[in-house]
Amino acid sequence: MTLERTFIAIKPDGVQRGLVGEILLRFERKGFKLVGLKQLIPSRELAEKHYGVHRERPFFSGLVDFITSGPIVAMVWEGEGVILGARKLIGATKPLEAEPGTIRGDLAVDIGRNVIHGSDGIETANFEIGLWFKSSELNDWNPADHCWRVE
Repeated sequence: MTLERTFIAIKPDGVQRGLVGEILLRFERKGFKLVGLKQLIPSRELAEKHYGVHRERPFFSGLVDFITSGPIVAMVWEGEGVILGARKLIGATKPLEAEPGTIRGDLAVDIGRNVIHGSDGIETANFEIGLWFKSSELNDWNPADHCWRVE
């Protein structure tokens, strides 16, 4: 596996329901390294760029309205296979299809309020990280337990 970075966002419903700590804990327990973290209320312009691939879909406006409705927690996580690993932690987009033990399977209410967003591939991750974070907001650091890992 290669070292990757991915973009993860806890959506307004997750922030407002007090799920930030639990979600962070799941990523930390998996062994991923947090290299960027901030809370913000996204501008409409930022949200429209983020969801640009859905611009022609009927649900686009609702997505933008929701993600700009309150604070989100934007994060960048690093690790070997972090993109696929994060997708497995997150679970299926539709909470009723998400497996128990996943974030959405355990915490999400419905597809419109599914708590969390995660990049779906390397190109998307690079785009989303660049959209939400300046390079100066990302930190390179070595965890103390790094020397314990088998290479």
